[in-house]
Amino acid sequence: MNETGDTQMPGSDSDITFRDVWLRYGTVPALRGVSFDIRAGRLTALLGRNGAGKTSAVRLALGLRRPDAGTVRVLGATPGSLAARRRVGAVLQETALPETLRVRELLRLFAAYHARPRSFDALVAVSGLADCLAQRYGRLSGGQKRRLQVALALAGDPRVLLLDEPTTGLDVNARRGVWEGIRALVAEGKTILLTTHYLEEADRLADHVLVLDEGQLRFSGSPAEMKSRAAAARIRCRSTLEHAVLAALPAVTAVAVEGGLFEVTSTAPEMTLRALLAADPH
Repeated sequence: MNETGDTQMPGSDSDITFRDVWLRYGTVPALRGVSFDIRAGRLTALLGRNGAGKTSAVRLALGLRRPDAGTVRVLGATPGSLAARRRVGAVLQETALPETLRVRELLRLFAAYHARPRSFDALVAVSGLADCLAQRYGRLSGGQKRRLQVALALAGDPRVLLLDEPTTGLDVNARRGVWEGIRALVAEGKTILLTTHYLEEADRLADHVLVLDEGQLRFSGSPAEMKSRAAAARIRCRSTLEHAVLAALPAVTAVAVEGGLFEVTSTAPEMTLRALLAADPH
């Protein structure tokens, strides 16, 4: 047991776990029985539209909210506990910093909050703002502010980093600059949970993708699997062919029966339809 009474789980390959988590705002459910694992040393993208429940998941992982049902653990500890806070950094969608403080001052200030901070030079390197150390925060561009916020989240050299839509509102060049910084952190072995509604961002950065929709987990898999699923089409039909024959048609990835109709999922629907009609013209 640690000083907060939480049981640590050494050897676990998941740094964040959600188990059957429900969260409501009043009577409105934000998360509905969500379960997933964030693997250690990987970048997991939590993808979904605005209002899908992404930010709610981040708030739970930070301990800013408690689930109405289910359990959330971060590094084996209760989110928000001292054991978790010492090893977790975060960049939220809305971040307010004193606009008159200079980049150098902010980096030193945040490092001073921690017993074993990341070195000043390392924080400067992560921010990519070596030429802007004397610049006031309020004078930085949107992309520069985001890179600095990521560096500040790393001041305590956390194992886990939570990034809540870090590139929203940035132009293409600024977004790519933030991506470069994130890739460098993944190469260090940091565990990163990145929320985004940009499909390209998840594809470019993630080892694993989770898709939330209306508070429910709709997909869990690799970026390649996600793209394959997104590109697939469903063909509903009546057929005298057997289930196994339909499943063996070109480009078919799944066959189900619903309401007396076959539902055939295909990554190349035109090819599948031609083969289907040739095999069962009736």
